[in-house]
Amino acid sequence: MKKTILFIFAVSIAALAFKNDGSIIGNLFPTMECENYNGEKISLPVATKDKFTVLGMAFSNDAETDLKTWITPVYNKFVVKPDANANAFDVKYDYDINLFFIPMFTGINQITSKSSKEKIRAKTNKELYPHLLFYEGDKTYKKELDFEKKDVPYFFVLDKTGKIVYATSGKYDSKKLEKIVDILEEN
Repeated sequence: MKKTILFIFAVSIAALAFKNDGSIIGNLFPTMECENYNGEKISLPVATKDKFTVLGMAFSNDAETDLKTWITPVYNKFVVKPDANANAFDVKYDYDINLFFIPMFTGINQITSKSSKEKIRAKTNKELYPHLLFYEGDKTYKKELDFEKKDVPYFFVLDKTGKIVYATSGKYDSKKLEKIVDILEEN
């Protein structure tokens, strides 16, 4: 009996630890009003329809630091065009997806959002500008997108209809990127 209770307890703890894995998969990404680097309004997921979309989102400076670990590998994988002279055995895909990194300013952080946006723009390579969106507003997305921690970035893959087909969080990890690649290459 004790073994059964311990097993149930261990399974329950494991389920809580991995809450983000799958609980939002299949849900439509919530409508989110962002602005691009020029200050133009962009509505997600409406603006991403008809293409798969990869979104990286950060709610805090710590999360933004981890989000930056994703930028180069994700940009190089999905945006940089394959080399025409590449070895025939080195298969390169030419991805036609939307890719956005989104610093989010909520709560008291909205007070400093203007200066923070300017700092981000100043430190960001201009090639990344089309892939940079800013969100300023309330924290309703924390619950809708199952954000458990504010100090880690969250990544989502949306299908062509705006449904979430994959979600992960934390620093860049090649296995997480491989999972995103597998999803995109299957479709």
